[in-house]
Amino acid sequence: MPIDLCDIPTVDEFRVEGARSSSPSAPQYQILAETFKVLSHPTRLKILHALTRDEFCVCDLAALLETSVSAVSHQLRMMRAQRLVRSRRKGKLVYYALDDDHVRQLYAAGLDHVMEESV
Repeated sequence: MPIDLCDIPTVDEFRVEGARSSSPSAPQYQILAETFKVLSHPTRLKILHALTRDEFCVCDLAALLETSVSAVSHQLRMMRAQRLVRSRRKGKLVYYALDDDHVRQLYAAGLDHVMEESV
């Protein structure tokens, strides 16, 4: 029998109900899935990495990533829609930063996990 299956079929109702009662709502799961979907692109992860260090304008991010301003702007628009980044205008420039510390923690936890696995 495969190791990922129980030898006897049984349900621990207490555990199941505990997990069920603490579960987010269906709309919350949908938003979370969309957040992870946005995070699933290497370019957006590179942008997040840069923004863990400082705020940047689109032109600086494009130079860093060696891509067009248009491409970076498109990625930032998707990230802003998921509340991963926020923007602020200073004169004619628009600077981007991580939306809050939760985004930094999410990125850091994912990176820690990957670095642990690749050792």
